[in-house]
Amino acid sequence: MAPRRGFSFKDGKIATRKAADMSDETATALAQDRVIDITTTGRRTGEPRRIEIWFHRLDGRYYITGSPGRPRDWYANLVAHPGFTFHLKESATADLAATARPVTEQAEREKVFAGLLALLSEFTSRPGHEPGVWVATSPLVEVTFA
Repeated sequence: MAPRRGFSFKDGKIATRKAADMSDETATALAQDRVIDITTTGRRTGEPRRIEIWFHRLDGRYYITGSPGRPRDWYANLVAHPGFTFHLKESATADLAATARPVTEQAEREKVFAGLLALLSEFTSRPGHEPGVWVATSPLVEVTFA
């Protein structure tokens, strides 16, 4: 059976496409799409965990966040195991090797959330979702591609 598009076989294992191999189609999807899947490594089990989530672009960088109010398993998994797979699935299909860097420094969080939330004002109008609450309690990682 052939691997899914975006995968290759290396040493008998499926490997994801690297950023250096990125097609124009993939680059366009990164510029335009919003919904992706990510596959993380479970922090306790070591098993792959795949979820659907939004990603965001800001000043040429890529971020993943979640709304405030509760802990997220995906975030805890990325803190424990920063390497993950970023699955494009809207305008293009690709599985990109990626690394997550938790954004924890207050000034950087304020700057990133100011930019992200300016584009998502419908998410800040509910009680408990004001910009300051996002900065204080929402998970936030910067994504880099291998």
